[in-house]
Amino acid sequence: MAAHADHFSIPTRGKGTYEITERCHQIVRSSGIRTGTATVFVQHTSASLVIFENADPSARTDLHSFFDHLVPEDTPYFVHTYEGADDMPSHLRMALTRTSEVIPVVDGRLALGTWQGIFLFEHRRAPHTRGIVVSVVGEA
Repeated sequence: MAAHADHFSIPTRGKGTYEITERCHQIVRSSGIRTGTATVFVQHTSASLVIFENADPSARTDLHSFFDHLVPEDTPYFVHTYEGADDMPSHLRMALTRTSEVIPVVDGRLALGTWQGIFLFEHRRAPHTRGIVVSVVGEA
C-alpha cells in the first residue's frame, strides 16, 4: 500500500465554479499509484467541492442560480453577518455541498465519468485564494 499527498491553491474571482480536474489528475499521475482512491479536500468553510457536468457551462449557471435561490443573501434572520451579506449564506452553501470528494483511481487515472469534472464551488462574492489537498492511497 502506498500513499501520496500534495496540495495547490486556486485563485477565484468571486462566486462561481472553477474546474480543478486537471490539477487533481496531475497529482494522481505523479503519485505513481495505479489502483486506489484519491481524496480531494478544500480547506475552507465558505467554499466547497462538487463533481458536476463539465461539458455544458449552462449546467453550472443553473447550479449557481439554484443556490442563490436556495440560500439568498440578506436573509433577515441571519445573525452571522460580520463579513457581509454573503457571510452566512456562504457557510450554509458549503454545508449543503461537500468539503471533500473521494474518487476511485483506476489504471493511474481518476475514474470520472465522461461528463464529470471536479469543481471548486466558491460561495463568497470577493476573490479568494483557496487551498486544495489531494491524498492518493493504493497500489503502485
